[in-house]
Amino acid sequence: MNIVVTGSIAYDYLMTFPGRFAEHLLPDKLEKLSVSFLVDEMRKQRGGCGANIAYNLALLGERPRLMGTVGQDFDAYRGWLEWCGVDTSLVKTEPDLFTASFFVSTDQVGNQIANFYTGAMARARNLSLLNLDPEQIDLVVISPNDPQAMVKYAAECQAHGIPYLYDPSQQIVRLTGEELTAGVEGATLLVVNEYEFEMLREKTGLSRAEVESAPQEACVVTMGETGSRISTRWGTYRIPASKPRCIDDPTGVGDAYRAGLIKGLALELPWPVAGRLGSVAAAYALEQAGPQSHSYSMAEFVARLDACLRADGMASEAVLAALRYAKHAAPSRPRDDRDHEAP
Repeated sequence: MNIVVTGSIAYDYLMTFPGRFAEHLLPDKLEKLSVSFLVDEMRKQRGGCGANIAYNLALLGERPRLMGTVGQDFDAYRGWLEWCGVDTSLVKTEPDLFTASFFVSTDQVGNQIANFYTGAMARARNLSLLNLDPEQIDLVVISPNDPQAMVKYAAECQAHGIPYLYDPSQQIVRLTGEELTAGVEGATLLVVNEYEFEMLREKTGLSRAEVESAPQEACVVTMGETGSRISTRWGTYRIPASKPRCIDDPTGVGDAYRAGLIKGLALELPWPVAGRLGSVAAAYALEQAGPQSHSYSMAEFVARLDACLRADGMASEAVLAALRYAKHAAPSRPRDDRDHEAP
């Protein structure tokens, strides 16, 4: 499948708070909020929604083209992505800026407080899908990015009949109701989490039914440990979460889910099965620290998906065969990737 992934490309600074944020917030003083959380751990990781989705697609045997803008500090990151199977030829370096950075603190129950520095990402609006051949694109992923870039890419896809997955998530707060409505109504797929779904409804003024029916094919709402909901014209499917073997870090789990879902669509699998591909891919991400620290061979993924499908009483032989023989199998992650570490 010819997939172009647009979205943020960033370094993630992941911090751990040894408590619960809620215990330190005063409900009657939120309008004058001033808090500081002393974290006891910090890790620097490769991240960004666009790069995370592309990385997970490469793990699943695709060769996605990542499109975005990065800074002078991106060379090692580019090498890592290319090694993993991501085509970075559409990634433009802005030598006078640094790559975008995401700062997030996670408490003991998985709540997160985050800030995002745009850096070179602010110039993503200068890129255009029109420089590519629309006939050679099966799907564009519009994930959180420079807001003007997101608006531009959605309009270009609509004007040239290019199918796109719309994932406004973290940028719902920055996009206007009109911009969000236009993005949703022209999309092939809409993917958000349950909180973002409600934010989207509030900003657009659309009803739940109107949001769910706006995309051409499906509205997908992820709901954490309770799974996901896929609403289509043919019905609504409840997808159970794949139980993780352990829980480390939720950062990037939604990006992994999106990649698994897209892989299922690339293989033309039914929605319930495509959703389960997303759930299994998300579980792998949840088990490791950082959005690009997990890895698996196709055989390992197939075995885990097989167990998931059988537990749900679903036939799996045809699905597993399709995955086993998927083209462009991505290499496993190296045992020692120090040469690919971000600076």
